[in-house]
Amino acid sequence: MKQNLVLAALSLAIIGLIACQKMLPKTPDNDEILDGPVDGLSNSQNAQFLAGDIAFNDEVFSPEKGLGPYFVATSCGSCHAGDGKGHPFTTLTRFGQSDTTGNKYLQYGAPQLQNRSIPGYAPEQIPAGASSAKFTPPANTGLGFLEALTDAQILSNADPNDNNGDGISGVPNYIAPPSFFTPKWYHQSVGGKYIGRFGKKAAAIDLLHQTVNAYNQDMGITSEYSPYEPGINGIEGIYADNVSEPEVESSNVLNVVFYLRTLKAPVQRNQADAAVIAGKQLFINTGCANCHVQQWTTPFSDIGALSNKTFYPYTDLLLHDMGSDLDDNYTEGVAKTSEWRTPPLWGLGLSKNSQGGKYFLLHDGRATSIDEAIKYHDGEAKKSKDLYNQLSEAEKQNLIKFLESL
Repeated sequence: MKQNLVLAALSLAIIGLIACQKMLPKTPDNDEILDGPVDGLSNSQNAQFLAGDIAFNDEVFSPEKGLGPYFVATSCGSCHAGDGKGHPFTTLTRFGQSDTTGNKYLQYGAPQLQNRSIPGYAPEQIPAGASSAKFTPPANTGLGFLEALTDAQILSNADPNDNNGDGISGVPNYIAPPSFFTPKWYHQSVGGKYIGRFGKKAAAIDLLHQTVNAYNQDMGITSEYSPYEPGINGIEGIYADNVSEPEVESSNVLNVVFYLRTLKAPVQRNQADAAVIAGKQLFINTGCANCHVQQWTTPFSDIGALSNKTFYPYTDLLLHDMGSDLDDNYTEGVAKTSEWRTPPLWGLGLSKNSQGGKYFLLHDGRATSIDEAIKYHDGEAKKSKDLYNQLSEAEKQNLIKFLESL
């Protein structure tokens, strides 16, 4: 009798376990998510990746931890859900001017509008006379591969005077470095400035530059790299918030930088699909690949997992004139108001996962489909857009299916 009871209990336990397993959500495949480290990290590097992941996605700032007084978001992850693109609710506003002589509104809190504030403060306002543009937060994945490229590699695609006559120039955005910037062996200075690689206008030189700016300009968090609160409605200085300075430890900043450097590159899906293969050829034939450069190979990197790796981001990291419809009358660095850095297309097909199930594309999310985003292209991309418009509906769908596989 006792033996029968034991067998019955075991049977019920097994049935319960099987039932629970069926109720659990399926673990997503590696090509269905953007999060995750690059292959080949050491144990200590994986530990730093995890520490950076926690700082990026789990650390939420409050006024007691130094938030604000003016800010845009309370954490890094709130603008980059799942390390993907942001959506209209997390779109940033940058302000300044329309020429390339330098931002004259820095003393008024430029270039980023902190549109939220802690109790007792009114949100920041764009000063009279300043121009502005909205920037949708980009996806984070694969950034370390882009950072590892040499300036010489990037410049190999630049053609500022369009000497080859294809109607496409491609120019680097030379940026004055912050005081904490340390040039690497692959950086080339021109007049004391360096090529920007990150941001819609390519205004950040490397991921430390990008990260420090995000802590300070997005969350009002000071660090040893950026020890002062952003200019507050025209008033500069240290905000007396009774939180010891710096408000974030340097180790946390560096862990976040390491996390961003070692996030894996998005993995293309459905590569053997006939429509995807046909769409890729159309992508090349229409000239899209002239700016959205498919393939790069990294040189030596201080992170072995990033050394000598071939990857497929679909960007040239250069600025291109995108025409009047995408001219927001606002600029950063030497970028003209209609010039935007070619955005990487990898991960495009997974964008909706972090955008509420719907696309919000281009620099400000104004395009709600890939087709609409292509049709906004003009300026240097007009020829490619015209060729796209001449495709049959079936061919357009193949090209879009290819882009959604990235």
